[in-house]
Amino acid sequence: MTLFAGTGLVVKLVLLILLYFSVVSWAIICCKFVQVRRANDASERFLEFFWNTKRFDAINGQLERFFHSPLSALFREGYAELKRLMEKGEEKEDPTVISTELAGIDNIARALRRATTSEITRLERYTTFLATTGSTAPFIGLFGTVWGIMTAFKGIGETGSASLAVVAPGIAEALVATAIGLVAAIPAVMGYNHFQNRIRVLIAEMDGFSTEFLNIVHRSFAGKQG
Repeated sequence: MTLFAGTGLVVKLVLLILLYFSVVSWAIICCKFVQVRRANDASERFLEFFWNTKRFDAINGQLERFFHSPLSALFREGYAELKRLMEKGEEKEDPTVISTELAGIDNIARALRRATTSEITRLERYTTFLATTGSTAPFIGLFGTVWGIMTAFKGIGETGSASLAVVAPGIAEALVATAIGLVAAIPAVMGYNHFQNRIRVLIAEMDGFSTEFLNIVHRSFAGKQG
């Protein structure tokens, strides 16, 4: 605080900007940690329930138990499309209409892709702020340091003294900006890399679940056609 009070207006503004980046980054890190952890835990429980139950109507009735799982969102969209196509087939007195390539499997696949895209967007929301903080905070801090050093040298020129006692305080105050920039950037970069890795795992799970869902639908209703 003493160093902050001794800096100039521009450096103070830089430090306040970096403080804002740091506080918001930590808030995002905490929120994303909880969100991703809940998503992982709920997805594990949902997969276990899905393979043990094997009845789509029973699974659909219990989806609220897995609210935080992206896989449950995929199932909800896929099952809704499946029901719509089954009802359409009943209207046409053709219960196997969903087994046709164009009107059936492709429609469900598109519904699953839309749900996957929506879940990825939800999981990655605000993580770009962490990437922005990690890439820009050091440069913002460096700008504050350069400005502070310029001010310090200007003061040296005005006083006509270049002794260590005169130079050191100004340089130390200027370097605070770089230090705060690194303090803001390092956790943001670590958090961003961590969450991207966890989200990639969830994306792989969603892709695998979509494939299994389509396989189950194809096997179940292709048999009826035969």
